[in-house]
Amino acid sequence: MNLDNKTLDKLYKLAEKAYKKGEIPVSAIILDKNNKIVSAKYNNRQNKYNILGHAEILAIQNLEKKTKDWRLDGYKMLVSLEPCDMCSMVINKSRLDHVYYVLPSESNDKNDNFSIKKSKLNIDKEFELKFQKLLTNFFNNKRWKPPFLWYNIQQEGLVWLIKFYIENIDLIISIM
Repeated sequence: MNLDNKTLDKLYKLAEKAYKKGEIPVSAIILDKNNKIVSAKYNNRQNKYNILGHAEILAIQNLEKKTKDWRLDGYKMLVSLEPCDMCSMVINKSRLDHVYYVLPSESNDKNDNFSIKKSKLNIDKEFELKFQKLLTNFFNNKRWKPPFLWYNIQQEGLVWLIKFYIENIDLIISIM
């Protein structure tokens, strides 16, 4: 599938918007047969307290309202992350022609009982790494770390001092 950078930038900016709002940075865009964007959404599950707040489902619902039809034959979807099983089932039932994703999902059940046509987007590796970095940063920031491991360049001296203290506690006690 041939895409212009403008469409991929839009997909990335939507994922970035989700990231800034504390959502998993996943975005979805639906294109018509002329590759014109007709629907674009990002995850909002946490902020809207809605289990169905996945980008793919929100983009489908948005287009259904616009077209006043639940049958979305002739449309294709771009997603920043390969759809989960729930989204795959909704995509299948909505009759989208094809789903293209930037990053493969490691958590999906590989049985894929929902028979959607999907394939990985063949895009510039540098652009793909931007999506990967956004997703990785999101989950790294969610994991708990001891406070002395959270540091930036300004705090590096303090971290060094704490590590020195921890590693040399016996020496410090014997001097006292």
